[in-house]
Formats: sequence, structure tokens, C-alpha cells
Amino acid sequence: MNKILENQSLQNRIFGLDLMRAIAILMVLFGHCVWIIPERDNLFHQLLVLSGFFGVEIFFVLSGFLIGKILCQLYLKEDFSIQTVFYFLKRRWFRTLPNYFLILLVNLAIASIVGYAALSWWKYFFFIQNLNTTMLPFFPESWSLSVEEFAYITLPFFLLIVGSFIKLKNKSRFFLWSVITLILTFFCAKFYYHYTTQNTALTQWNLSLKAVVIYRLDSIFIGVLCSWIYLKYTSLWQKNKSLFFVIGLLLFFFQFVGIGFLGWVIEVTPMLWNVFYLPLISVAVACFLPFLSEWKEEKSLFQKPVTFISLISYSIYLLHYSVILLLMKQYIIIDDQNTIQLVAFLSSYILITIILSYFLYRFYEKPMMNLRDKN
Repeated sequence: MNKILENQSLQNRIFGLDLMRAIAILMVLFGHCVWIIPERDNLFHQLLVLSGFFGVEIFFVLSGFLIGKILCQLYLKEDFSIQTVFYFLKRRWFRTLPNYFLILLVNLAIASIVGYAALSWWKYFFFIQNLNTTMLPFFPESWSLSVEEFAYITLPFFLLIVGSFIKLKNKSRFFLWSVITLILTFFCAKFYYHYTTQNTALTQWNLSLKAVVIYRLDSIFIGVLCSWIYLKYTSLWQKNKSLFFVIGLLLFFFQFVGIGFLGWVIEVTPMLWNVFYLPLISVAVACFLPFLSEWKEEKSLFQKPVTFISLISYSIYLLHYSVILLLMKQYIIIDDQNTIQLVAFLSSYILITIILSYFLYRFYEKPMMNLRDKN
């Protein structure tokens, strides 16, 4: 752990964003513990279910914010060309693809050993397993990676292609309107879904809307929009960070408590869920960015574990569910009514996930990023 932190010490890390990433991956990790803990109709079980969902939504907005800053700066400072786009994509793909393809192959090996069907496995190599249809059951957590990869491709090519037909007077303004156009386009896709799908069940919503690329790209682009605001209106961003933080809390409270209190379940208000619910979550997450992005440093003992979890978060995401949890559930039989066995299994699961994720990061993910930086 110390070696990881030393290797990263030269980088200009922002503690608040590390905290955001660490919270997101821990929410996802604990959210999938519902597969271990016996289902109960209580608040704790409901929070576990929601934690995984919100963890992924945090990743979407945070990813859009971080990648948006890089792309916006490239777009404004460079002669933006196809070479610039490939440079941007090459750096992103060195960061995401090696780990993904390695764990995809591991999942395919596990499927053949355990004996379950890896339906349409070839689609996973092109991130089209959930492009416009219900997510396939094999390697289910990969759905969010497809959303991110298509966002990385869509925005730079939109800027390049549309920009070639327009005489640009203000590149910053064109970047802004491009992002807004993409947000509105994929937001409107949810209207299409709503009016063409007879969906009044949360399970169906979870599979055919929440986890489908063409309905989710706006979440990434909301983060990109925040990056433009951050770069263009830095003082406004900094001065109003506490106000935005409070707005974010209120929006989360509404989504956690208010909707349930009002009885606005999907069966009663399908348009709320199909069209507005997911963008509202993205806006709520975005409201925390001004406060957290300005939390540059943290001197307490809290800093090292947060940074450590943040660094290995991608490896945790890839390993924790379809690899580690599936194999543990397959080969370790416990009595889920026995508290001692349950606690031991959960503790082992979390510990094994962190250890293996560290090794994946240290000996594969980090060397790949070093290779990227050398090129």
C-alpha cells in the first residue's frame, strides 16, 4: 500500500475526488453483498440495494467530469484533429481496456469451468452487449463500462465531425453547446423508451433502461458539462461550493425519502422513473463536485486508505462480483442463517477482493499506465 502511495505522490491528486471514487466503489462492493445476505424486508437491505446503484451513478458523473476536463483543454488549446482524437482515445484505452479484456477472458474461463452460458460473448469485446437492448446476464457489471466507452468515443468525434461543417468563432461556446446537445439527445431517448415500452416494473426498468447505453450517456455528459463550468467559471464554482453541496443533499433526500413518502413508485408514476429519475441522480451527484473538487488535500490518517481504495477502484470493480463473489458462492457453502458463518464469509469476501485488486493494480494496471505515459 505504501509503495502505491509513493508511486502516486508526484501526481497532483485531489483528495475530495479520491474520496468520491472510494465512496462509489465501496457502495458498489457493499451493494453486491445482497447476493450473500438473506433477503429481508428491512431498511438495511434496501440501503444495500440502493448503494450499488448510486455507486455506479457517482462513477458516471465523476468520469465525465475528469475526462471532460482533459478533452476540453485539448479541444481549446490544440489544433483539434483526428490525430488529437486518437491521442485522447489512446490514453483512455490504455487506462481502461487492458484490465477489462483481461478480466473478460477470466470470466469466459470461469463460465466454461463452472458450466454456465456466456451468451453472445463476442459482443463484450466491442462493448455492444447492452448498446440498445436489455443487458445480458454474463459479466453483468460490464454494462457501465460500455456506457463510459461509448461516451469517450461519442463526444470527441461529435466535436470533430460537426465542427468541420461549422465556422467556429468561439470554440469554448461550441464545446458547451455540443455537450448540451448530447445531453438533450440521450435525455430525449428516455422519452422514446417511455412511449414505446410497457414498463411498470422496477426489475424491468433496471435491466432495459438503467443498464442500456443509449439511455445512459447523458449521465456522463452531465459530468462533462460540469468540467466546462469548472474551467470557464472557476471563481463561481469555488464561491458556491457549499450551496451546491446543500442542493445535492436535498436532491438525494428527495430521491431516497421523498419519492417513497409521496408514493411515487414506478407503477404509479412511470414517466418520473423512465425519463427524469436517472438525470436527477446525475444532477444530484454533480452538485457535490464543486465542494469535493476544491478539497485538495487531507492531512489526517484518513487520507492514505481513501487514496489506496481510490487507486485500486477499477480493479475492485472488475474483480469483485463475477470473479470473486461468483467463485466463492460456487465453492463455499454456508448457512446464511448462521451469523458467524455469514460474517466470516462477508469479511473474507471483502478482504480477498481488496488483496486481489491490489495485485491486479500493482502488477498489471499500473504497468500498463506507465507504458501509456512512455508513449
